Amino acid sequence: MSLDSIKAYCKNPKNRSTVNVGLFILLIISFHFLYLGWQALGYWPIGKWIDMLMVWSVDMVYSQACWVLDKLLHIDITTIDARRLISAINHDGGWASVIIAPECASLKQWMHWLFLMLIFPGPWKHKAWFIPAGLVIIEWTNVVRICGVLLMQVVWPNIHIHLFGNDINTFHLAHDYVFKVFFYLIIFLMWVLWVEKFYNPSLKAKQHE
Repeated sequence: MSLDSIKAYCKNPKNRSTVNVGLFILLIISFHFLYLGWQALGYWPIGKWIDMLMVWSVDMVYSQACWVLDKLLHIDITTIDARRLISAINHDGGWASVIIAPECASLKQWMHWLFLMLIFPGPWKHKAWFIPAGLVIIEWTNVVRICGVLLMQVVWPNIHIHLFGNDINTFHLAHDYVFKVFFYLIIFLMWVLWVEKFYNPSLKAKQHE
């Protein structure tokens, strides 16, 4: 397939959905590997600032998750602030726990969202408010994720399944599969909203000018 035929395919309105999804996947995968490389370099040259943002992000999501569990869901939780640990009694009388490590902060997903939305085309007058709104949604999605990981351990403490060649317990099922998929599903749905409500209408408006 020649470069001209690829350009023609991308410009064809009939292929717009396929091209948009392909660009979304390309940007998501690209950022993942760029982030891993940057992480290996200690986030050079702003490593200190990233570390500070990471600590701030962990503290924020920890406080928010504790508030949701305690004030909204009325779960009797025990916390150790120094470890960012949240625990509750599970249905078998044992303990369910989550520790909010730096990797659990929203910072990577914020960067993911910024990378995606700054590069993906669309009207900047709407990006100016849609991007910050997405950052807020991502933060609270992370709160839901952390609360969900704890609550799955409270309600179903003894899940043990064999998946992809691994023995998976309740924590790993919730953390590595259920809520990781949920997190990126929310990002995908926000992107779909952007494409359908802002990007595609802006293209149609340009065609009628």
